[in-house]
Amino acid sequence: MTASQSQTLRVFIRDLEVKAQIGVHGYEQGNAQPVRINVDLVVTPPGENDDKLAGVVDYETISNQIRAIVAAGHINLAETLAQRILEACLADARVKSAKVRIEKLHALKGAQAAGVEIEQSR
Repeated sequence: MTASQSQTLRVFIRDLEVKAQIGVHGYEQGNAQPVRINVDLVVTPPGENDDKLAGVVDYETISNQIRAIVAAGHINLAETLAQRILEACLADARVKSAKVRIEKLHALKGAQAAGVEIEQSR
C-alpha cells in the first residue's frame, strides 16, 4: 500500500447472546434474560508485517470484557449496558470509533427484540 492510500479495518462481534440481569420492572429483577449484543469497531490497522495477536484489537478480548460487564451484576437500563461496553471498547487507543447495539430478546409482545444502539468516535 502506498502512502496516499488508507485502510479502514473493522473488528466486529455479531449476535453475541448472553443471559443478563437487566431491567427496571419487578418481574425483571432477579431473573436473567437473553440479550443479543453487536459491536462494530473501526480500528487502527496493524503494521505491514505484524502477524501477531498483540498487534490487533482482539475480538475474543472484547467478548470477554462484555461477559465480565454482564456478570458484574444487575443493570437497570439497556442504555447503561451499551455505554459500559462502549467505554470498554474505547479504552483501547487503537479503537477509532465504536458502535454497540443491545437487544433484549422478547422484551415486547410480538417483537423479536427491542433495544438501543450507541456510537462514539474519538
